[in-house]
Amino acid sequence: MENQTAVTYFVLLGFSDNLLVQIFLFLMFLFIYTTTLLGNMTVMAVIRKNNNLRSPMYFFLSHLSFLDICFSSATVPKGLINFFSSHTISYNGCIAQIFFIIMTGCTELYILAVMAFDRYVAICKPLHYVQIMNRVFCRWLVGSTWTIGFIQALVNTLPLFKLMFCGQNVIRHFSCEQPSLLALSCTNIYTNRIILSITGNAVGISSFLFISVSYLHIFSTVRKMHSAEAKRRTFSTCTPHLIVLGLYYSSTWLRYMKPESMSSRVLDAILSIQYSICTPMLNPIIYSLKSRDVKEAIKELIGYKE
Repeated sequence: MENQTAVTYFVLLGFSDNLLVQIFLFLMFLFIYTTTLLGNMTVMAVIRKNNNLRSPMYFFLSHLSFLDICFSSATVPKGLINFFSSHTISYNGCIAQIFFIIMTGCTELYILAVMAFDRYVAICKPLHYVQIMNRVFCRWLVGSTWTIGFIQALVNTLPLFKLMFCGQNVIRHFSCEQPSLLALSCTNIYTNRIILSITGNAVGISSFLFISVSYLHIFSTVRKMHSAEAKRRTFSTCTPHLIVLGLYYSSTWLRYMKPESMSSRVLDAILSIQYSICTPMLNPIIYSLKSRDVKEAIKELIGYKE
């Protein structure tokens, strides 16, 4: 017990000790975070204000934007502060950060799966779309994603309080993430890794299979369409979602599920920056550029006239 209480805080090593590099990275992450907030809040505002964006697809998109703000806010503000402070985070603060990263990250996976299901119903069952994707069902889907994310975070973070840290408190990363924290423990972390592997694969595989089945049905339906214009319009509604899926799934899975032998400070930092910092910034840009309705609503909001 004495060794367990020896570590009351952790040092986030960050990226570099060079002052010029720190200033550059601070300005870059500040720009990315500001863009993330402005972009996602703009998407949420236009969806809320524009009556033409009342469909379930945009209802889920607004929740994705809210999630991106939460996801990015779990790591970036503390990271910005650490550029010019002691680079420390308390023991409880570290656990809390891990909890919110897992909760928002897992919830986002299932929101993306729900959005794929919405596209499946809209394209493959258009006559029953209004009946299936009613307001109550949509709210239930969103509530379920948050519930699963909360449970996933709780199951993974509660066992962390039983770990012992024998003096090693330097995390070779810019934020507290579960793999980085487990690497510091001087006790047996087999149970923690098993829980992470089972829950991580369960969430990742189930959501990926759900998305894959939805898009297999979508592509099968599109192939049967005779109109080239109908095919083009259908694919245009799916393209942003597929791009976001590729960016998010690839980096998240590699970060949490890759073998320990593949871990390195640079690779872990790149993967974390991709899914927790860059993707939340890119999502509103991707959807705005690919969705004509969103682009028109943004122009209307800012008073832009061609």
